[in-house]
Amino acid sequence: MIKRYDTPDLLIAGLAEFVVATAKESIKRHGRFDFVLSGGSSPKRLYELLTSADYRDKIAWKKVFFFFGDERNVPSDHPDSNYLMVKRSLFEPLSIDTKQIFPIDTSHAPEQVAEEYENEIKAHFKNDKCSFDLILLGLGDNSHTASLFPHTEVLHETKALVKGLFIPEVNMYRITFTAPLINAARKIAFLVYGASKAIAVKHILKDNRNIEIYPAQLIEPVDGELIWFLDEAAAKQL
Repeated sequence: MIKRYDTPDLLIAGLAEFVVATAKESIKRHGRFDFVLSGGSSPKRLYELLTSADYRDKIAWKKVFFFFGDERNVPSDHPDSNYLMVKRSLFEPLSIDTKQIFPIDTSHAPEQVAEEYENEIKAHFKNDKCSFDLILLGLGDNSHTASLFPHTEVLHETKALVKGLFIPEVNMYRITFTAPLINAARKIAFLVYGASKAIAVKHILKDNRNIEIYPAQLIEPVDGELIWFLDEAAAKQL
């Protein structure tokens, strides 16, 4: 499904309403909302809106559990940390209890970090199917999502839920959800806006499948729903 909005502001508001509705539905169904967050500047605007007077009382925040779809291998207080950005824009303004937050602990070797995070996820779901209520994703200009970058081995992972890997393109180790874990979610939402993303959006949604070049084409939920939230600039090549 594709949802198109005239401006980024309208897009962020539309996605905020979607998050609220999904949270309420999930809490009603099984008593909690398991929400996987994305890093970057685009979701930061969403998080800030969710903490505003218009939205902060629409979600039962004490019943929300927060995870991260990927993380840069930097300390949690580093400016590039996804966790630090979300902490400042969402967790602190809402006074979220740390027991509800599952950051990726980057204090160990990336492979060990990935294994530990996978175990945390499995423990949260009590060894049932690891299926998040909502996973929020972004899209890079190079068609990557989470830390699933072009021409990386993780694109072919079928068993592990989380992987640590070195990505030559950005000269950095990262920890990321794998496609099988993302695709097990009940709902997946791509947040994409701006003219710089239009070509990547076209590649993912219109071009022939080639996951080596366009990794976001891997995202195909098994039983869930996939929604693309686009502004007109990002959608102009469709």
